[in-house]
Formats: sequence, structure tokens, C-alpha cells
Amino acid sequence: MELPRRTTLSAPTPLLLSHPLRSSLNDEAHARPPAAIPSPARLSTLALLCEPGAPGQRAALARLAAELGLPAPEASAGHYQGSNGTLTLRWSLHTEFVRLTVIVPGAGGGGFDDTALDAVPAALLSALPGEVLVAAHALLLADGDALPDAPRAIAARWFAGHELIGAELGDGNGVAYTDLRLHPDARLAVGFSRFVLVDRRMGPRQSGRMLQRLFEIETYRMLALLALPLAKQQMARLDELGIALKAVTARLNAADSRDDTLLEEFSALSAELENLVAQTQYRFSASHAYYQLIERRIGELRERRIGGLQPFCEFVEHRLAPAMDTCLTVTRRQDRLTARLQRATALLRTRVEVAGEVQNRALLASMDRRAGLQLRLQETVEGLSVGVLTYYAVGLVGYAAKAAKAAGLHLNAELVTGAAIAPVALAVWWGMRQVRRRLGHA
Repeated sequence: MELPRRTTLSAPTPLLLSHPLRSSLNDEAHARPPAAIPSPARLSTLALLCEPGAPGQRAALARLAAELGLPAPEASAGHYQGSNGTLTLRWSLHTEFVRLTVIVPGAGGGGFDDTALDAVPAALLSALPGEVLVAAHALLLADGDALPDAPRAIAARWFAGHELIGAELGDGNGVAYTDLRLHPDARLAVGFSRFVLVDRRMGPRQSGRMLQRLFEIETYRMLALLALPLAKQQMARLDELGIALKAVTARLNAADSRDDTLLEEFSALSAELENLVAQTQYRFSASHAYYQLIERRIGELRERRIGGLQPFCEFVEHRLAPAMDTCLTVTRRQDRLTARLQRATALLRTRVEVAGEVQNRALLASMDRRAGLQLRLQETVEGLSVGVLTYYAVGLVGYAAKAAKAAGLHLNAELVTGAAIAPVALAVWWGMRQVRRRLGHA
């Protein structure tokens, strides 16, 4: 009986060649996914400014995960989420900042005296690298909880009586309240913003998405506003540069102005203006990008107005838009000053070129005069040369006549010498003219 042959299974040969970045680009669609958060829950988030490359951030995350009994994060991960049954830790690395969010199930005491950060030892929080730009606490409450109905009661209970910002979210499936003020924290010496989100019919996933959007709006709002102090600082300096440029430009038509002095002043103004542009270019561009992200996140909230409250879109339009307009104004002023400086420098350059052309024309005229003088001098020298060459040639003729007379020929040497002067002079003049003509055609 013949036994069946064994077959060796091998990996199939791919018929299509994949791009080396295909997997990583596909995973970008699932980067930093929102957490599913059942209500009730408490959340705390920190946005820490960090240097490019985030030195020490991943090491701090690894220490934090180890101390809290969470799974170890990947060495090069840009996003992390771990849970130990008591809390959930979320960490994400961005261009300029690191976001750390702690989620603890349950409403605690129903207020902000009990926060999610209470589950993290203070020593671990103080060891986090970076500067705190955004710190926020949030309460996710179920709709069945005993909640105040009037905005004043909500403000008095959770927001120290401040004016509220709020709206229905997700087409009425939830309600969010905040005052966007910094409230003192009983445990940490850092002010925290506060958010209250009521889950009517959102469910865990939509609640997680809405909370993430609210945190992102607050983070991007603060990051966008980083450019405002810089814009205010530069406005005064741009005024001074504009006045200085006007004064230097007015001296272009002054009779006693020196081009080299004006050029030095224009160069100094240009260098300082370029320095100002270099200081603000990245920050202004980043603020504009963050502002666009804020508008996109607010659109994703799908707000409905609550009577007597300012919604998030209106607050951003009234408070953040003027700050962004200020930054845009400074950028435009920088561009206008740069254009004015370029035009003034071009005008001075044209003036220098015209003056140089005048000098060149004067130099060429002087060279023409010198060439005429040299020509006349050359003609004089040529006349003298004809006389000199004729003298020596006639002398040679005289010596030849004397030699012939001494040889026995009956010649009058003086008469032959005198008769040779005219033809010899004519021959020398004609020969020199032919040479000069050949040189002129060469």
C-alpha cells in the first residue's frame, strides 16, 4: 500500500507589491482612538508642553505605567492606553505637547472635590517632564442623576457661580457645561478647568468622543493663544520700524545724503525685520492651524443652543477670533513693511546704478579725450619718425656715394646725397602709412 506524500506548506508568494508605508499610513486612521467611557465617570487631563522630539516623555510614561501596575508601553509608540481595573491611563504624543488623561469610573462625591488624579500618586505627577499648559477635570454624569435644571444652580454647584458656557451636544444626546476658568485644586498647586457632561442618550463611545473633543478644544485654544502675547509685543516694535523706515526713505531725495550711509541703515532695518519675522513665523502658522482644528472640533459637537447660555461656537467666535485677527494683522504688517523696505532698497539701488552710469559716462568721455590726445601725439611722433628715418637713410645713401667715388666712379657724393632726400622721405612716409593701415584692419 502506497503511503500519501507529505506536503510542505509555504507562505504564498505575494502577487502585488505593497508600498513600504502602506501599513503605517493605514494605521493613521486609527491613531489616538477615543475611549469608550460609561457614565458616570471622572476624568482629568494634562497637556504638557515639551521640546521637539519629546526627550524623556516616553521614559516618564514607562515609569508611570510601572508604578500604577499598567501594561508597559511600546518604546516608539505615539499613543498609549492601559487599565488596571481601577483607572484607565491614556497618553498621546503631539508635535508640541503631550496629553495625559486619567479616567476613573464612578461619580465619586458628585463634585470636583474627588478627581481622577487622586488615583495617581503626587510624586508621579511631579516627575512628569514639561510645563502644564492645560489642566482640566471633567464629570460624566448619567441623565438619571439628580441634576439641577437652572443654569444658575449648575453654576453655583460646580463652577463657583461663574457665567456658564454650554450647549446640547450630539443633536441633543448630551449636555455640556463649562466656564473655561481656572479653579483651585485642593491637592495640586495648579488651576484646573472644569467640564460637566450629562449623558442623555450618548452611550460610552459617543461620550468618549465628546469628552475628547471638549479637551481638544480647550487644548488647542490655549495653544492658539500662545501667539497673542508675541503679537502684542511686536506691534509696538513694528510701529518703530515703520517710523524709522519712513525717515530713512525721506532722506533719499536729500542733497546731502550719502548712498553708503543710507544703504547701511536699510540693511540694519532689513536685518531687524527679518529677525522679527523669524521669531513669529512658526508660532503664527501654528496658531492658525490650531484655530482651524478648533473650528472643526466645534462643528463635530453638533451643538444646540440652551436658553440663556453662550454655546461653544459663539464663545470661540467672540473671544478667540479677535486674538487670531490680531496675529493675522501683525503678519500682514510684517509683509507690508518687508515690501516697503524692498521697494526703498530697490530705489536706492537704482539711484546708485544711475550715479554709477554717470560716472562711467564721464570716465568714457575722459578716455575718449585721452585717446584723441594720444592719437595726435602719435601723429606728431610719426612725423618726427619720418624725419629721423629719412635722415639715417639719406646718410646711408651718402656713404654709398662716397664709397662709389672712392672706387673710381665719377660721382658727386654731396649731389647724390641731396638728390636722395625727397625720394627717401616719400618712401619712408608711404611705408609707415601702409603699416598703420594694416594694423587698423587687423
